[in-house]
Amino acid sequence: MTKNKKNNIVKFPEVKVSDQEKEIEAILFASNIPLDIVSIENKVTKKINVEKALEKLQVFYSNRGINLVCISNKWSFRTSDKLSNLLSKHKPVEKKLSKAAIETLSIIVYHQPVTRAEIEDIRGVAFGTNTLEILMELNWVKPGGRKDVPGKPIQYVTTDDFLSHFNLQKLSDLPTVDELGAAGLIDTSSVEKSIFGTGKFYKEKEDEKTEDIYSNIDEMLQDTLAEDENLKKDPLKK
Repeated sequence: MTKNKKNNIVKFPEVKVSDQEKEIEAILFASNIPLDIVSIENKVTKKINVEKALEKLQVFYSNRGINLVCISNKWSFRTSDKLSNLLSKHKPVEKKLSKAAIETLSIIVYHQPVTRAEIEDIRGVAFGTNTLEILMELNWVKPGGRKDVPGKPIQYVTTDDFLSHFNLQKLSDLPTVDELGAAGLIDTSSVEKSIFGTGKFYKEKEDEKTEDIYSNIDEMLQDTLAEDENLKKDPLKK
């Protein structure tokens, strides 16, 4: 930064933006959805290192009224967090999420991918009417394939819109149950900690159930073999 003593004008160093970088800038401005690198590469007229150009533009916009952000590997322009209050609209909330919906969302967030039956098992109660449907209408939750077990139940996962709504870069940015308690957001003495478990936590629980099933099968086989052995010794016992 230099200062002109004659007219007291402060001049900031100019950041040069190439024509290709301007194209990327325009593409992102015109898009109504976040774009990944491949989508941007398909739109530019000349070959360019799009990722490097995006990083340069991100630095260029870092101290401006709008910022270039990357969420779940997709890029878009957002109002600067420092100025978001100036543009926010204050309006009454028409309807809050029910306790069941909040618990269901929490379970999906921390256990995904997770089936309907697994969610009910963790909560300890059956689903209420439209609980999952409400979360899917908000586009915070979506089907994420089917679990490779008998019946092939649908598994549910969170969406990019969920990350975007809660201003998260990735799922690992989510706080743990202990962090939530330390911040005073939940009462750790009364909350069911399994709701804020992890996929690993639930997998361990499933492994325990599987071991119990195999244990029962082993006992049944042993009883059957013992019975067959007794019949061989004494054919009249039937």
